[in-house]
Amino acid sequence: MGKLMKMMKMVLAAGLAIAASFAVAQEVDEPGELPSLEEIDRQLNNPLSKTWALTLQDNIGIQEGELVDGTTWNNLLFFQPLLPVPIGKKMMFSGRPVFPLVTAPNVDFSTGETEGHTTGLGDIQLLTLVGPDKADGWVWGAGATFKFPTASDPVLGQGQYQAGPAAMLLKMGRPWVYGFIFQHWESFAGDDIRADTGYTDFQYIIRYLLPKAWSMGAGPSITYNREAESGDRWTVPIGLGVTKTVRIGKVPTKLRAEVHYSVVRPDSYGEVWNIRFQVTPVIKSPFIK
Repeated sequence: MGKLMKMMKMVLAAGLAIAASFAVAQEVDEPGELPSLEEIDRQLNNPLSKTWALTLQDNIGIQEGELVDGTTWNNLLFFQPLLPVPIGKKMMFSGRPVFPLVTAPNVDFSTGETEGHTTGLGDIQLLTLVGPDKADGWVWGAGATFKFPTASDPVLGQGQYQAGPAAMLLKMGRPWVYGFIFQHWESFAGDDIRADTGYTDFQYIIRYLLPKAWSMGAGPSITYNREAESGDRWTVPIGLGVTKTVRIGKVPTKLRAEVHYSVVRPDSYGEVWNIRFQVTPVIKSPFIK
């Protein structure tokens, strides 16, 4: 647990350092010419908004199951740049890569024992969406999603090239923002000795906007693993968190903390708790004049 706390402090320090570096290095307009912090907080829920942002998200997971003794923990640190670009006058395109730094337990499932952890690069993901350029009301997007076998160690990835459909539907209202982002991956090439994949991620988003750029809500992901045994296919989490958007220097920065609990999870081995921290500095899009 001491190592876990040390890692949490390092992640938060890195996130604040990144946000501070943008405050010093980036040239932005005067605050009076920028959208309000409340509006920036709202728009950052939409992957197809005009807002450019760089997200550093840390996920600390606690796992248990029939195949392990006690509990284990892992850590997923994601860097997610979100840089949507306009297509013509009415449409937007978003290609959001996810670069993961993974710390995973070394579990011997034949004995249930865990011997340390492995840290390295995980499988890089890419979510692409195309949809209308809208800031309010119902916003939709459709596209494709990909996973690439970039993991630096077999325990950190799936060893397969994967692709599939993606879709988004959000109600960008006030004070409620809600909707979902759907992704599904099927393996089509890769390491012959690694298992095929058929994996679905359904992220549901519910946020209630509060005064002074605060918001409450959650954005956990329901997952379905088609290739797993019948008792191990579903993970269904619920959660709650708080978000505050502030200015660090002149840079709007979203700070978020959430806790998720899996009310349904794999019998053999799955995640029980997820603790999420997020730091998202906003950078100026060259397409906004």
